[in-house]
Formats: sequence, C-alpha cells, structure tokens
Amino acid sequence: METTLIDNCMKLGFGMMRLPRTDGTNQIDVELTKRMVDAYIEAGGRYFDTAYIYEGSEEATRAALCDRYPRESYYLADKLNASDFAAKSEEEAKREISVSLQRTGAQYIDFYLLHGIDEGNTDNFERYGIWQYMQQLKEQGLIRHWGFSFHSTPEHLEQLLTAHPDAEFVQLQINYADWDDPLICARQCYDIATRHGKPVIVMEPVKGGKLANLPQSVGDLLRAANPVASAAQWAIRFAASLPNVMMVLSGMSTMEQMEDNLSFMRHFQPLTADEQRVLQQANEALKQYAGIGCTACHYCTPGCPMNIHIPEIFAVMNVYKMYGDLKEARNDYGWRPGGEKASACIQCGQCEGACPQHLPIISLLQEVVETLEV
Repeated sequence: METTLIDNCMKLGFGMMRLPRTDGTNQIDVELTKRMVDAYIEAGGRYFDTAYIYEGSEEATRAALCDRYPRESYYLADKLNASDFAAKSEEEAKREISVSLQRTGAQYIDFYLLHGIDEGNTDNFERYGIWQYMQQLKEQGLIRHWGFSFHSTPEHLEQLLTAHPDAEFVQLQINYADWDDPLICARQCYDIATRHGKPVIVMEPVKGGKLANLPQSVGDLLRAANPVASAAQWAIRFAASLPNVMMVLSGMSTMEQMEDNLSFMRHFQPLTADEQRVLQQANEALKQYAGIGCTACHYCTPGCPMNIHIPEIFAVMNVYKMYGDLKEARNDYGWRPGGEKASACIQCGQCEGACPQHLPIISLLQEVVETLEV
C-alpha cells in the first residue's frame, strides 16, 4: 500500500526510547547518541520517534538532533499519553504537547500519537476529548499528521478506527513471533488497519530485543540460510516486508546495533519466498520453547465461574518460559490477559473437562500464581 505521509526516507525509524546509557550514572549518553544520529541520517534515515513519558528522551533528541539539523530535514514523532499515571486531568493531558515542543526545541511535530491505547485508558482519551484535540493541533500547525499507538484487541482496534476515521495512521506491535500469537494478534490488527486504509508504523519488530537473542537451535536455522545475517536483521526485514508498513522503528542502544540495521535497511530488500519459509520454520522452532501446549481454542473460558482468561494467561506464561524475562512477564500479566488473575481459581475442574488438549489447567494456573503473582 502506498502512502504519501513520508517521502524520501529509509524505512527504518530511529526509536529514541532505548538510547545508550553512560556507565555508572545510567544517564543517556548524548555524545554517543549524536554519533548514532549522524550515522543514521548519513545513511538516509529521517524518522525519529520519542514520547512525553520517555524519561530524558525528548531532551536528548533536542541535543542530538533538533539543535544540530535543519527542522525540514527530518521527521519527528512524539506522543500524548492520557493514562492516569501520565496525566491526572484533561488540562495536564493537553499540556503535554507544549512540554514536548519545549523539550525537543522543535517548532512542530510531524507525527503525533495518542500513546499506548488499550482497554484500560481508552475512556481517558474519550473523556478528555483528545481525538478532537488532535485535529485542533493540526489546524493550528503544531502537528502535521496524527494517529495512535495500540496495545489491545482486534475488536477494539476495529471500534476505534470506525469511530475515528480521521486518524491518519496506526502504530502496532508487529514481529514474526507475535504475528499469529493469540494474545498480541498482530496479523489481525495489521489486516484491520489495512482494510481501513491506515498505513502502519511498526513498534517492537525485534520484540524488545528477544528476537535478536534466540535460543541456539533457532539461531542455527537462520544462520544455515544466511550465515552473515543477524537475528535482528531477519526480524526487522519481516516487518518491513509487509506492504502496508510505512515505517519500522528500532530502539537502538549501541552503535553496533545501528550499523547492523543500516547494513540491510539502507538498501532494503523484502524477504523472498524462501526466506519467508525459513523464518516460519524458525518461528515454529521458537514455539517449542513455550512449555504450555495451549492452542487458545477458548473451550475452557465460557464456563469458568471466575472469569479467568486462561489462554491469555498461558500466553503470557509461555513468553516468560521462552525468553526468561520475569520482570516483563509480570508486567504483561498485570494487564494483558484481562479477567481475573490465576489466583482466583476455585479448582472446580470445569476447564480441564473442556480442554481438548487435556492440559492440567489447575496445576498450570498454580504455577502461574507462584511465578507471576509472587
């Protein structure tokens, strides 16, 4: 799908959320960030993504980019977050753009997003009139284009795009591991955005770095097909190969990551059919590291007296088993599954009687409690 929102720009976007940090102080290394920005722009990159809630990012973006390059030479994306932790009132939410413009030193924002929409914060965006506010900002010339980043269900995305057809683009979490994942539903969300005519910006193409550090056997499959391509290259090219993807963000933290990404995105080539098959094989191998054999058929959920979303909980647990990131798993468990937590289980056994995979669901839920609720 062709879009006119971005012109003459490499399809790799510089995500300014995971900027390099200095040893000891853990402050953003502005000098290294400057060198990374220079390398990126020299290679043909123009799209930079920051946010009001990324601590220190907007200021670093100003120092490394906005104060050093002509404003018309780059695209700047920023975000308004109306969640309770970011804004306690409508006034606070609507003030964020003024703060962001001051922090970055930019005269305007090219791509302004309602940030991180999910089922838990949608009411705030509606109650504060943020959707209408975006159009006002555009009319005032403070932003060029607006859209939203999204972390919810396909049904929710359908509702939002139907209710707000003037949104110009959508930012989605898309990577090959989440493409058919029953919790993330990346393919379904991508298809909905495409059907509504909204170009997609991809976030988390390497799944927070997890797809750059694969289990040995999975990495071996990719190396056998291309001995010189990094695991991150496979992941980013997967996302960039989707026809309705306008931009793929990468939160680069080192010059080595930058150089690797530029090596294949400077002159990007979509995945071939053979490469797609290899990546599918790798993804199937990756799934073997997930210990719970739930197929997300949802036979277990309609009769659950406690409204526990069992497949969604198991999906979070499987991500933990696959990648070993306990902190992120507990964070995801706190909001992704919906419904009651695993500890609400009364061990009635209804779910086990309904499960076509004959999983010991009661004991598996207890494992979730001991792992993710402690």
